[in-house]
Amino acid sequence: MRPGVVAVLVSAASLLLLGAAPADGPAAAPLPARMADTGGGSQLITAVAPDTGSTTGTVTWWDREGGGDGRWVAAGSAPARFGSGGLTDGATRVQGTDTTPTGLYDLPYAFGIEPAPRGTAYRYRPVREDSWWCQDNASRSYNRWTEPRPADCRATEAEHLITYSAQYAHALVVGFNYHRPVRGRGAGIFLHVDGRGATAGCVSVPKEAMRRILRWAEPGERPHLAIGTSDGATGITRY
Repeated sequence: MRPGVVAVLVSAASLLLLGAAPADGPAAAPLPARMADTGGGSQLITAVAPDTGSTTGTVTWWDREGGGDGRWVAAGSAPARFGSGGLTDGATRVQGTDTTPTGLYDLPYAFGIEPAPRGTAYRYRPVREDSWWCQDNASRSYNRWTEPRPADCRATEAEHLITYSAQYAHALVVGFNYHRPVRGRGAGIFLHVDGRGATAGCVSVPKEAMRRILRWAEPGERPHLAIGTSDGATGITRY
């Protein structure tokens, strides 16, 4: 055995005696295992940016093998895009800032202009000519899909979904400000297909990655989406 190997073994043993972890310990655990919360299910999507000023990063989707005590294993990964305004804490986000809200969110349902990929288990709502997403703070339909657009939701404060043929070919609704909407916090945050550049606050991935995610996601496994930065106050492991 080479002297260098002996030194490494002695060093590792010393670390263990001191209660420290070797390089392949908890620090090397899969990202979901290092998070404060993953939503309680056995599937998770993580969207990580280097810092709050970033408009690009990585989306990874994970399975927890063997139930609640199982190890998290990456099922796929893809480059991601974020809001043109970067990322911000979802709890204090302000509508109209083009920022992507950090936090942990459920995924209520999927939708798309194109048919659902074969094998999709999620409820998948088809986009029609009269499909709108209301972002009007004065409307009773704030942060909701509407068909048709209600009179109290101004067209200038709503997204006519069918006009976003690339982005909304396939999408998942993100539960940000969705279940108990706070006016002025933001509306219409989705995980969707890439457009030409940064988003207006959503998370986007290449089209084939979005199709893979839809084929992978199982509602019964309670998948969530965690959005955050590599570290800092909006570090993804805080969620």
